[in-house]
Amino acid sequence: MDKVLVSGVDGFTGRYLAPLLATAGFEVHGLAQRMPADGIEGVSSIHLADLTQPAELAEIVATAAPDFVVHLAGISFAVSSPELMYRVNLVGTRNLLEALASLPRAPQAVVLASSAYVYGNATEGLIDELVSPAPANDYAVSKLAMEYVAKTYATRLPLTICRPFNYTGIGQAETFLLPKIVAHVRKGAAEIELGNLDVARDVSDVREVAAIYAKLIRAPLAVGATLNICSGKAYTLREVLALVEEISGKKLTVHVNPAFVRTNDVRVLLGDRSRLDALLPGSGGRIPLRETLRWMIES
Repeated sequence: MDKVLVSGVDGFTGRYLAPLLATAGFEVHGLAQRMPADGIEGVSSIHLADLTQPAELAEIVATAAPDFVVHLAGISFAVSSPELMYRVNLVGTRNLLEALASLPRAPQAVVLASSAYVYGNATEGLIDELVSPAPANDYAVSKLAMEYVAKTYATRLPLTICRPFNYTGIGQAETFLLPKIVAHVRKGAAEIELGNLDVARDVSDVREVAAIYAKLIRAPLAVGATLNICSGKAYTLREVLALVEEISGKKLTVHVNPAFVRTNDVRVLLGDRSRLDALLPGSGGRIPLRETLRWMIES
């Protein structure tokens, strides 16, 4: 069996990707900082690793000897400090790439999860991969810097860089917007505090995002590419709230909290996925946001 190494296998996306890969016939190895108490479906072996410790990481990678790699691990919120975010997202990724490049036999594909946040807030409307990056926060800067570091390994490793836009699903933390709304409905709350209700954002289903990662490792034409992962459709918060109320039969009274409103927010951020669709033709239909929300509400 071909072996796939998934970093951050215990995270939101990793828990959906691992069973897909196992079902497809791969032997799935995961990297995690701590052993999950509940286990992870589809994972043959979990290796405890700290990306910021290069010697330890290199030993684990050598033991796993993966044929394919999907690098999902990273810090999306600086819970401790921006310094930790840069150490994990930038230096940690470099440590992993160096360990992979030092293997006697390089993996056949290495898929790296960056972020559409690298585009920043300067561009409104449809965003393709040719839009110049303009990161607006430490997370986005760390991801763009990770992309640049990764490209220094382009002659040694078969790399694909992915820039996912917003996506959601069961298991995503309530610090994210859509899980926050769903949690309020499921708890029977009558009110909720939100920010600007009229900004529109591209939103995908985590199950589709995981399926795309699983397909990309077997897509030779994806090597060397930078790809948006998105739905190609944007929704305002008002539209999301209307869908939630329709599905649940419950109405939330919304209070706009000025602290949640960004004065420089652009009205519409929408991903162009034509490059992805050209690489993965016939990869299946997109899950409508209505169905994603229904799944989250009724679970």
